[in-house]
Amino acid sequence: MAPVSGILVRELEAFSPRPDLRMARINFDILGMIPGGEFSIECKVLRPGKTIELVQAEMIASGRAAVRATAWCLQRSDTTAVAGLGDAAMPSLSEATSAQGLAEWPGGYIRSIDLQSVPGAVPGRGQSWLRGRYAMVEGEPTEDLVKLIGVADTANGIAPRIAPGEGTYIYPNTDLSIHLYREPEGEWLGLDTSVTFGSDGVGLTSSVLNDHRGPFGRAEQILTVRATTQQ
Repeated sequence: MAPVSGILVRELEAFSPRPDLRMARINFDILGMIPGGEFSIECKVLRPGKTIELVQAEMIASGRAAVRATAWCLQRSDTTAVAGLGDAAMPSLSEATSAQGLAEWPGGYIRSIDLQSVPGAVPGRGQSWLRGRYAMVEGEPTEDLVKLIGVADTANGIAPRIAPGEGTYIYPNTDLSIHLYREPEGEWLGLDTSVTFGSDGVGLTSSVLNDHRGPFGRAEQILTVRATTQQ
């Protein structure tokens, strides 16, 4: 899912360029199996406006939508005089240690990212810095927003409440909702992540998003928690 979110944001920015607006909330709904082959992306404006705009992009494969992204784009203005931050900054990249925190997860995507974790993680709670190693589109530059959104879905893997491979539960996310109160910068994304499992099959992965300047937003992922063996 992670690279798909990056490519959808890239296409949305190219489809409706508005220097006077910026993406403030981006929601991704996973509608089915994400294909590994050919696909197309269809974009449209759902709600046009001078100061607020809602845009949508869909990843289409085999005649159906696999992932749908919607983004609220809000007017830029100078609010420096009233700016304030409620989220605490996580330890910097220099304070993290090289880790194999995602090595237990299968798939080629995991091998395409660099990850360094902050010491002190416990089940369901962790902090990591990560970045993608490759351009979102080969041979083309990748903007900072696209780079960081393109790895944000990894949050549901960096602080597992139950380690993968135990053979008892799976907990995939069906969405990814990102709120940006500041435009991010750089190539490293800091994830300050907590994972909660409810008692009726639903969970939530919540993350404060950081870049080299500190927190810039939040991400939420709703989880379907399912037993893989009879309990």
